[in-house]
Amino acid sequence: MRTQDAEGAAFAPMVVILGPTASGKTALAVELARRLGGEVLSADSRQVYRGMDLGTGKDLSEYSGVDAATGEPFLVPYHLMDVAEAGEEYNIFRYQQAFDEAYREVSARGRVAVLCGGSGLYLSAALGKKRFREVPRNEGLRRSLESKSDAGLAELLASYGPLHNHTDTETRERCLRAIEIADFERRCPDAGRVVPRSLLFGIAFEPEELRRRIGQRLDARLQAGMVQEVQGLLDRGLKPEQLLYYGLEYKFITRYILGELSFAEMREQLYFAICQFAKRQRTWFRKMEREGYRIEWLDGNLSLEAKTALVLGKFRAWL
Repeated sequence: MRTQDAEGAAFAPMVVILGPTASGKTALAVELARRLGGEVLSADSRQVYRGMDLGTGKDLSEYSGVDAATGEPFLVPYHLMDVAEAGEEYNIFRYQQAFDEAYREVSARGRVAVLCGGSGLYLSAALGKKRFREVPRNEGLRRSLESKSDAGLAELLASYGPLHNHTDTETRERCLRAIEIADFERRCPDAGRVVPRSLLFGIAFEPEELRRRIGQRLDARLQAGMVQEVQGLLDRGLKPEQLLYYGLEYKFITRYILGELSFAEMREQLYFAICQFAKRQRTWFRKMEREGYRIEWLDGNLSLEAKTALVLGKFRAWL
């Protein structure tokens, strides 16, 4: 049950664990990797940055420890985390290249890859046949569009097909760049990627329970030093606007450090923003299902042991 790329390299099937923030993806992915002799690949747009640990939920301590049953130490390898400096530009093109390389390496070792994450675009980059490519700036095209209004640019972009990202029309520059990319892809079609056969599992909670978990995890991370983590990034030379760009924890804690929000205001607004983010994640997963991805949903209230057993049983039967 192995696929091959154009050069004949064999790829093993992959397990995918997805779900909204605070759903317990990391714990399940690590446990599966342990049981399958596998390695974890991250699909998170912010975990790529070094020094951004608490705010991105890397939970690195879960990747090593001592097995409670045997007393033996374990260490689960992980990939696609801590691969860029905070403040450095990292995009979907770089992620897809890095994913393909990491996946080939894991497969070459004869190990099972467990993809874990909740960033919709990064999941699509790893699982989809669309190849993201570096698109050069097209000055001629840009000059030809100078006279168009913002509404005219948005209309032109829509003529190329469905938007890849709803933020493409938020500013004129974003819209121009999106048109540039769409025009390049129309003129230079790509045969696409050979993607691994994947079995997808999602962790689901009722909204009220997920909101409770989000609040509980937020308070734990604040107590663990998340404010100090953001202050440390500023002390290293990152500008406030760079951290504001990363959103959520880094946006609201930066505003607290700058004195724009009280601690209570920061915590309340951040909690609300994370809940809204989780809602958008669930919308993305429904979109994936409409596009043909089959996701086996697991009851998040089940114990880790029960979820692990369910996934292992379905994965082995699938193989």
